Amino acid sequence: MNVKITEDFWKNYRNLVRKEMIPYQWNVLNDIGGINIERERADDTIPNEKSHAIENFKIAAGRTKGEFYGYVFQDSDVYKWLEAAAYVLREDDDEDLRKKADDIVDLIAEAQQPDGYLDTYFIIKEPERKFMTLRESHELYCAGHFFEAACAYYAVTGNKKVLDTAIRLADCIDRHFGAEEGKLHGSDGHPEVEIGLMKLYAVTGEKRYLRLCEYFIGVRGECHKFFAEQDEAEKGMTPIFEGMRHADDTYFQIQEAPVKQSTAEGHAVRQIYLCTAMADLAREDGDEELAEACRRIWRNIVDRRMYITGGIGSTVNGEAFTLDYDLPNDTMYCETCASVGLIFFAKNMLKLEAKGEYADVMERALYNTVLAGMALDGRHFFYVNPLEVDPEQSRKNPTKSHVKAVRPEWLACACCPPNLARMLASVDDYIYMEKDGEIFVNLYIASEAEFSINGEKIKIKLETDYPKSGSVKLKVEKNGYKVVNLALRVPGWADNVYGQIDGAEEKVAQEDGYWHVYAEDKQTEISLNMPMYVERNYADTRVSADVGKVCISRGPLVYCAESVDNGEALQNIELLENAVFKENFEPELLNGVISVRTEGKRIVERGNGQLYTHKKMYDIEGQSIKLIPYYAWGNRGENEMRVWLREH
Repeated sequence: MNVKITEDFWKNYRNLVRKEMIPYQWNVLNDIGGINIERERADDTIPNEKSHAIENFKIAAGRTKGEFYGYVFQDSDVYKWLEAAAYVLREDDDEDLRKKADDIVDLIAEAQQPDGYLDTYFIIKEPERKFMTLRESHELYCAGHFFEAACAYYAVTGNKKVLDTAIRLADCIDRHFGAEEGKLHGSDGHPEVEIGLMKLYAVTGEKRYLRLCEYFIGVRGECHKFFAEQDEAEKGMTPIFEGMRHADDTYFQIQEAPVKQSTAEGHAVRQIYLCTAMADLAREDGDEELAEACRRIWRNIVDRRMYITGGIGSTVNGEAFTLDYDLPNDTMYCETCASVGLIFFAKNMLKLEAKGEYADVMERALYNTVLAGMALDGRHFFYVNPLEVDPEQSRKNPTKSHVKAVRPEWLACACCPPNLARMLASVDDYIYMEKDGEIFVNLYIASEAEFSINGEKIKIKLETDYPKSGSVKLKVEKNGYKVVNLALRVPGWADNVYGQIDGAEEKVAQEDGYWHVYAEDKQTEISLNMPMYVERNYADTRVSADVGKVCISRGPLVYCAESVDNGEALQNIELLENAVFKENFEPELLNGVISVRTEGKRIVERGNGQLYTHKKMYDIEGQSIKLIPYYAWGNRGENEMRVWLREH
C-alpha cells in the first residue's frame, strides 16, 4: 500500500512536521538554540536545564566525556525523533535530513555494548545496575521505542545498520528475560517493549521476538514479587525515581494478568501501550481470550473513562485513570502521549476486527487532543490537555500546576513532542486498511493510494475537504476485471447520510459502522455525503463535572470558548437551549477555521463584596458567544478556555 496525502488541512500539518517540528526538535535534542525548557508541573527535582539526549549517546559511544543528564528514559526522545524522520523521508527524501538520521544511527550503534545492551543511563552512570531495577529503569521501554524507530527507518531507507543494532539489542534482552531457569522472570515497569517486539517480528520474521512479547505480556501479573525481590536487592541504593517504588501495582500495570483485566487502571500511557501490544499479539496468535480482554478494557475506556476530546487519564497523581465517570475538566491529565497511544490501540483493534467504532475513537483523539497537543507553529507543545483552564488558578493552585494555559517551547519530560511528530508524520498509515481482501477507508483525508490485492492493482483517489465538510468522493481504478470490495466508514456523529455509485443513488446500509460497496468496472466513482451540523453533546449524568452543561461539536471537531472572544469569567456564560448556531469560515483566524457563533447569556455580578448572601446578587444579560475548534485553542496568548458550558 502506497499513500500520498493531497488535502490542504493535512498537507499543512505534514509540512509543519517536516519544516518546523523535525528541525526544531533536532536542535532541542542537540542543545542548540537556547530553548526554554519548562517543568511539566511544580516540582523542583525535575531536570530542565537542557535535553542532553544526543550528548548522552556521544558520551556512551566514547566520542565525548561527561555525565548523563536528564530522565532515565531520555534515550527515547531520540528514538521517537528518528522514527518521525523516517516517515518524513518516506514522503520527501531530503538529503540533509537523511544525513542527520544516518549519523544518529551510527551514533546509536557506537553506543551499543558488545553484548548488544543499549541504554545510555546505565552505560554512563550505573553500569552495575543493568536490568537490576526494572520497576523504574525504563530499559525495556527505551528498547521498545528503538525497535519501532529501527523498523520504520529500515523500511524507508533500507539502512541495515539500524536493523542490525535493533536485532542485537533484542537478542540481548531475549538472553536475559524469559521463563527459562537462569533468566529474569519479570518485565519493565513501563510497557512499550512489547509494541517494538511485535514490529521487529513483522520485519524479521524471527519467532523469538513474538514469543518474547508473549512472555512479557503474560508475566505482568506476576511482577509484584519480581519487583519486590529487586527492591530488596537494591536496598541502600539511591532510587532512580524518588518515590516511584511506593507507587501501587496499577501504576506499573502489574495488578493482575492482562488477560484477566476488565477495566483501564493506573498510568494511562502505560495502560494504553500495553493494550496496543495485547491487541497486536491477539491478532497474530489468534488468541481469543486475549482479544476479549482487549474488548473489555476498550469498552471501559470508551464508555466510562474517556473525555469527549479523546483524552484519557483523569488525575495528575500517577498520570492515571481513576474510576468510572470521574472526568474532571480542570484537574484532569489527558496526556498527549496517552491519546497518541489510544490511536495506536484503536488501529490494532481495527486490524483485529473491522468495526467502525475503533476508527471513530481514532478520529476523535486525532482531531482533538492530539492536534491540540501542538501549537500552530509546530514549536510549542502541551503535555496535558485540559478541557477547562483559568490561567490564574494554574499559577497559584498547586493542584493545577500541571495545567498550562499556553504551550511551552519544550518540556523537561519531553515524551510528547517527538511522539506527536511520529504520529502526524505517519497519519497516512491510518487512512486505509486492507483486511481479508477488502479495502477499508477509516479516515477521510484527501489522498491518492495504490494497492495490490490478489494480483489486482488498484488506485484510489479520495477527494474531500474534511473536516470542513463531510462530502467524500472516491475514484477507483483497477487494471483487471475482478470485483474490488470497499468499506467506507460512516462516523458515529453522522446522520442523514446518503451515497452514490457512478451517479446512481444508493442506500447507505451499515454493517459494524461501514458501508460496504463493490467496484465492478475498471473505473468506479463512489460518493458518500455526511452533512455536518453544529451539534449539542451531553454527558452521562454520572459525570458530575458536566451536569447541566453542554459541549458543542461539528463533525469530528469538538469546540470550545476562549476568553479572548467571550470575555473573562467563562464560568458565567450560558448557552440557550433554543439557540441558533451560525457557522462562519474565517480564513485569517488560526490558520483558517470554521467558527460557531450564537446568542447566549452572561451572569453579571452586582454584589456588595460579600462572599455569601441570602439573595442572588447578580443580573443576567445577553451575550454573543463565539466558539472555535478545540485543537486550535491557546494560540492567541494566555486565555481562559472551556469545552463544557452551562446551558440555560
